[in-house]
Amino acid sequence: MSKRPKLVLVGQLSMYPWVFEAAKRADIDLILVPRGDDTEESAGRAAAVVELLPLDIEGNPEAALSALADRYRREPFDGIMAGNEQAVPFVARAAGELGLTGLTEEAATVVRDKRSMRHHLLEAGLSAPGFVVIEDPDGWTDALTLRFPVVIKPVNGHSSFGVIRVDDKDSLEQAVARTWKLVEDHLGADDGLAAEAGVLVEEYLDGPEISAESLVYHGQVRVCAISWKGELTGPYFQETTLRAPAQLPAEILAAVEAEVIGAHHAFGVTEGTTHTELRLVGGVRPVLLEMGARIGGGGYMAHLAHVSSGIDLAADALRIHLGREPLCWRAEPVPAGHVAAYQVPVGSGGRIKHIHGVDSVRTDPRVDYVVETMGPGALLNPYPDFSGYPVIVLSRHGSDAEAESYRDHLARTLYVEYEEQG
Repeated sequence: MSKRPKLVLVGQLSMYPWVFEAAKRADIDLILVPRGDDTEESAGRAAAVVELLPLDIEGNPEAALSALADRYRREPFDGIMAGNEQAVPFVARAAGELGLTGLTEEAATVVRDKRSMRHHLLEAGLSAPGFVVIEDPDGWTDALTLRFPVVIKPVNGHSSFGVIRVDDKDSLEQAVARTWKLVEDHLGADDGLAAEAGVLVEEYLDGPEISAESLVYHGQVRVCAISWKGELTGPYFQETTLRAPAQLPAEILAAVEAEVIGAHHAFGVTEGTTHTELRLVGGVRPVLLEMGARIGGGGYMAHLAHVSSGIDLAADALRIHLGREPLCWRAEPVPAGHVAAYQVPVGSGGRIKHIHGVDSVRTDPRVDYVVETMGPGALLNPYPDFSGYPVIVLSRHGSDAEAESYRDHLARTLYVEYEEQG
């Protein structure tokens, strides 16, 4: 019997099962570096995890890298992969120093910095919205030259954290200050945001939003799935619904693939997996908003790709980070149907009293996964802050229309009731 390969998975939250289940399907053992907000009990129970390796990659990355190298010298492992956005630069550096498959440090820096992404897109002749980077709060007037409405966001943010649409110049100063304060308040927190990274102000693009999930092996990019996110108009950009495959004409899908592949080349992303978000300006022209060098949605975008395209994206991502060819490179996958994700909206925020409708969702035969991330007593901050989604539901359907109808059903029946404010 051949020895099972071991891969270090950095910062994948253990309550999200998708990557762990993929490792089990692929016969890969995981050494998990838990996130700071994970628990040892939960992390130890996750599928395919054979070892926990606590490292403080945010607070003391040098010591974390040294400890990881010591672990490698004692008993070499076969690969390393990032499980969340903030882990990407650390994992790239570790892969480089240990001689493992992964991003270069330069590419990891680009995909963690929206300012850098936009410069690289323009240099490659690809589309990007007009933008200005604000290096300190008093520099907000630099963005007055842009065409309004505009969108303000942290340069290295995630999950729509601190993202605000501003419709006129009179509201700009206050909105920049609000985003800047959110970034400052998170300085030193586990999400890794830093005030000195700056704030990006860019021109708002009118049109629906989509996402693309890709695999990259030896510089070759395969766009595995394109999902429909719908019209996100602000003022905040809380994402509640994705459906795959996106029902778009063939010529638009081809244009999306070309833009995504071009962005990979522009950013220097040659190995791994990516989650790319785009706007379809006027419903037809794809413009890239950002790319993350990891599986999107805490891992659940891999499930959307698996059902809608037949590609086991998470398992193939793990294989790539082990230096192996992904299976979809040599076997044509078969789609299994339509799939949808519904993230229960935070709404007004507050302390959770009750989440209505969860029990009926758990017994619904259309539902593949229900992940309840928090319960009564938990405090949820409203957007543009981000505390996480209280419930995530993944379901599969016979058609996109059925998926959309089920989303409407969940929006009516699955919701958070907050305690009354005293």
